[in-house]
Amino acid sequence: MSLPDGEFRAYLFDCDGTIADSMPLHYVAWKEALAAWNCSFSEDLFYAWAGFAVAKIICLLNEKHGLKMPVEDVARRKEEIYLGSLPNLKAVPEVLEHIDLQFGRIPLAVVSGSTRESVSASLCSLHLLDKFETLVCAGEYQKGKPDPEAFLIAAARLNVKPELCLVFEDGDLGIAAAKAAGMASVKVPSRRAG
Repeated sequence: MSLPDGEFRAYLFDCDGTIADSMPLHYVAWKEALAAWNCSFSEDLFYAWAGFAVAKIICLLNEKHGLKMPVEDVARRKEEIYLGSLPNLKAVPEVLEHIDLQFGRIPLAVVSGSTRESVSASLCSLHLLDKFETLVCAGEYQKGKPDPEAFLIAAARLNVKPELCLVFEDGDLGIAAAKAAGMASVKVPSRRAG
């Protein structure tokens, strides 16, 4: 994973699929939570929607399948299943290397479409939570990725100009959001099974 040239003053990381090799665990949680509603969610669509907040995904699935799944209930069930799988969570080694290299040198932040509870639990499970100065999670911004808002909030909290931030992302929506924020980015290769 090669980094773009530049003097970066902050690193901003997506969590799921970027820091944490959690996407397969999230997909299993989705399948289990949606089974009660006979709602199909293909793996391709799951990865295409990487970066969307849980609530938005449920709304999109309701539209797509003509369902009326209760957003809060399904979201809560999906998160419960995911949190139960945390003992199996591992970090993405190439990204962990950059976190370890820069920790204490420049500020680090997490910008995620997942809830603060989910992100904190993942980072705690990996013993990484204390390495980040701020977390920007679902519910803390109005517009999710590909909108740049969440990345711009992180830069403001760190007091670093957007053009001096480097974003690590596995999803196309996140890469688009970083670009819209005027930030350089690194695409973390998908660790998708298969």
